[in-house]
Amino acid sequence: MFSKTGNVILKSFKTLGTISIYHHSFKRTKIRRVSGFLLACGIATYKGQEYKAEMAGSLANISKFMAEPVTDKETLEKDSDKMKTRMELMIMEIQADFCRALEAEEEHGTVFRIDRWKRAEGGGGVTCVLQDGTVFEKAGVNISVVSGTLPQAAVAQMRARGKTFRKDAQLPFVAAGVSAVIHPRNPMVPTIHFNYRYFEVVDPEDNSVQWWFGGGTDLTPYYLNEDDCRHFHQTLKNACDKHDKEYYPKYKKWCDDYFFVKHRGERRGVGGIFFDDLDTPSQEKAFAFVTECAKAVIPSYLPLVKKHKHDGYGYAERQWQLLRRGRYVEFNLIYDRGTKFGLYTPGARYESILMSLPLTAKWEYMHSPQHGSKEAKLMDVLKNPKDWV
Repeated sequence: MFSKTGNVILKSFKTLGTISIYHHSFKRTKIRRVSGFLLACGIATYKGQEYKAEMAGSLANISKFMAEPVTDKETLEKDSDKMKTRMELMIMEIQADFCRALEAEEEHGTVFRIDRWKRAEGGGGVTCVLQDGTVFEKAGVNISVVSGTLPQAAVAQMRARGKTFRKDAQLPFVAAGVSAVIHPRNPMVPTIHFNYRYFEVVDPEDNSVQWWFGGGTDLTPYYLNEDDCRHFHQTLKNACDKHDKEYYPKYKKWCDDYFFVKHRGERRGVGGIFFDDLDTPSQEKAFAFVTECAKAVIPSYLPLVKKHKHDGYGYAERQWQLLRRGRYVEFNLIYDRGTKFGLYTPGARYESILMSLPLTAKWEYMHSPQHGSKEAKLMDVLKNPKDWV
């Protein structure tokens, strides 16, 4: 609802609009200009109070976060209307909710190890890793909020994607994101990966700012369960459809294309959604969409964990899981854009960048699944993506 101030301004606007009908044209013009200014003030007042309310709620949740935010509380309060601040608090909340949900699935009290780290060049992060659990062999959930000057390798990578950065320019940047990869112990439970991020780059020459969001959520099963795939994709589609019904089919295809292990001729998994360089329709609406997608992770994945974590499996299924994890490693180290950016960034925390790698993986020379087997059924889908919903 509008604030009291906003309501008064809107009432004034309506009154002025009525009065203007009965005055001469030059007076109407002046009054309309004044009323437009007052309306703008009302909206600004409302937005400012909306951000403060959002900030108050987020700061009240700090005790529920896995660790203190990267940015100090005084700065967060001062910059409460800035997207960097709002993104930082959102990803801290997503990290905490997801970690708690995973810990609740463990059966012997295994919890996340929490590392809050600082980056000398600016910013830092919170890395949470659970290892050797009963349900999760390795689970990593990382947030980072970093700033500095873009390395030229990263500038070149972004220019290749269409960013209009000046060549050889020294460009200050801010990046905030959450990233998670969950490697379950049971081969019947799929691996999930998600990443949601915000990027902001300033050109000091004219103080122009380029911003964008990116991210996605994708599923990597070791054995194909079509009901699981449909549930996962339907949950993501529901999140997308709340904002734009064109998002899901567009970002589903982008996901299938992006998570492609080119030298193997196969996808990493059964996809999900993936997008990058999102700077439309507005910063506010893009942020709302990214938040919706991030909050869809738990309902898309946790039902699959609960459903399969006690399923039986044998030596052969475990070996197949390890072979598929090898493909996961290949993609992450050769093709993944986020891994490349992290490795290009001076002062990057490599333990956090490489947390996505499984605890164990395997490679066999010229391995091929038996024709007609469950493993072959999965491979068919990895080579020929399906529409699940």
